Amino acid sequence: MNKIISILLVEDDPSDAIDFKRSLNKIGIIYRMIIARNGEEAIDVLNGVHTENFDGLPNIVLIDTNMPGMNGLELLSRIRNTEEWKHLKCFMLTTSNEKLDKAIVKSLRASGCIIKPFRINNPANMDSFNLMIDLINMKV
Repeated sequence: MNKIISILLVEDDPSDAIDFKRSLNKIGIIYRMIIARNGEEAIDVLNGVHTENFDGLPNIVLIDTNMPGMNGLELLSRIRNTEEWKHLKCFMLTTSNEKLDKAIVKSLRASGCIIKPFRINNPANMDSFNLMIDLINMKV
């Protein structure tokens, strides 16, 4: 039996959201996704305001680093400092492959960093993407 993975994608660019969905579809991930356009909308989803696609908290949270309003780093910090959410598997989506940026993300205890535009075969994404798949395939 294939399980349905619940994903919260926090992304303000519709083309990046479509790109990520296409990549998941290509590898056969069965998922339900809610897309929040910024950190404030993501907080609403985590608080249960938007539950049309899944019940409870998401299995995986994908967070764009640069967004209007509450940016991705602020959102990740808020998630890590909220008792009910700090266990969530959060991956940052960024256009930067710089060591300093990755260190900041790591200091906020992100599960990984995925470079945009998202491509499964991008060497910079392989470790994080494989970790995400491993988390999806086990009880998350």
